[in-house]
Amino acid sequence: MRRLTCLTVLLWRVGAAAAQTAGGGKIDPTWLRTDAARKTVDFKLVAGLTNNNGGMNFNGFGRGGLVLTVPQGWTVALHFKNEDPNLPHSVEVVPEAAAIPTGPVPAAFEHATTGRLEQGFSTGQGAEIRFAAAKAGSFLIFCAVPGHGAAGMWIRLAVSEATGTPALATAER
Repeated sequence: MRRLTCLTVLLWRVGAAAAQTAGGGKIDPTWLRTDAARKTVDFKLVAGLTNNNGGMNFNGFGRGGLVLTVPQGWTVALHFKNEDPNLPHSVEVVPEAAAIPTGPVPAAFEHATTGRLEQGFSTGQGAEIRFAAAKAGSFLIFCAVPGHGAAGMWIRLAVSEATGTPALATAER
């Protein structure tokens, strides 16, 4: 009977972790600031904001559950900070592909990386990334510490050819 109880608890924990991973978080409007006259967008990007996906998330979201949309030609500033108390994290913007990378790959835009990609930044550390969203398409804001992105630590960046206002939205799954 003891084995059955332990197995039941283990299966419950796995199910709870899967539900937590799929759920994502809640959008905080203070994460995004825009300046239409200067065509700039500032996004507060926080690694390990919640325990979702074992802390491997950006702003509480993983596996593409959050989408930042910006018009082509705008300057994007990602203000990155690692709040995960257990793991280091990094950031790079990469082209969306059929397979999620397992580690660093060439960035989609010049300067679209924190550096220290493989070793990451410790708790409380961070960096600012500033780049021009020069081409339209679908991209990932991705943790390049080996294994983190493949484990679901990525959100989406959509660069739109249409003029408009930058926005944050949850992604439909």
